[in-house]
Amino acid sequence: MSGFSVVLDFDGLFLDTEWCEYRTVADVFTAHGTELSLDLWLTFIGTTDHPHWADVLEGQLGHAIDRPEWVPARRLAAVECARELELLPGVGLLLDQLDEAGVRYGVASSSPADWVELHLGERGLLDRLATVVTGDEVHLTKPDPALYRIACERMEVDPATAVALEDSVHGVTAAKAAGMWAVAVPSYLTQAMDFSHADLQVSSCMELDVPRLAALVGGHGTGLGG
Repeated sequence: MSGFSVVLDFDGLFLDTEWCEYRTVADVFTAHGTELSLDLWLTFIGTTDHPHWADVLEGQLGHAIDRPEWVPARRLAAVECARELELLPGVGLLLDQLDEAGVRYGVASSSPADWVELHLGERGLLDRLATVVTGDEVHLTKPDPALYRIACERMEVDPATAVALEDSVHGVTAAKAAGMWAVAVPSYLTQAMDFSHADLQVSSCMELDVPRLAALVGGHGTGLGG
């Protein structure tokens, strides 16, 4: 059994759902004759501590929209978009390597359980996880460390021996605040963000394997950009 554990974010780490979320919300803005600022949306990634997109839209329009129609329709569009996605590069291979090495791993996501468990379950990944902690279990999501602290508690591991894999700045902040090691794996939308507070930054999970993660926990990480 390995001497370290791994906790993965979900959105933007397993699947590029961040793009699905942005694209489907932006489509609603377009349908109402306005645009969703990508710069504003980037500040929303990795946390739920932000205004609902409908509030933003109504603020731009100066009047209410038909939320009972648009909110569930947008959500369904995002689900269907995500269902078409493949696992991001290297994720499946890394999970296989972790299984083979006896490294326990779980998920800590700011998103709600119905979203996370749907997409993990449809890909046969739920049973492989030691725990799944989601945003509806905490008062504050990332960048607050609560999600990662709960994940480590449930896995019965010391945060100092656990590595978080994250695609967002908020997520890296949360992991570090929980006392964990943090690896930034930026997604398409977050690749230009400043991840200087991460212990390691890679372009995809293709650059990660068990020895590299173990070395990071052992104090021999190769640093940003590896």
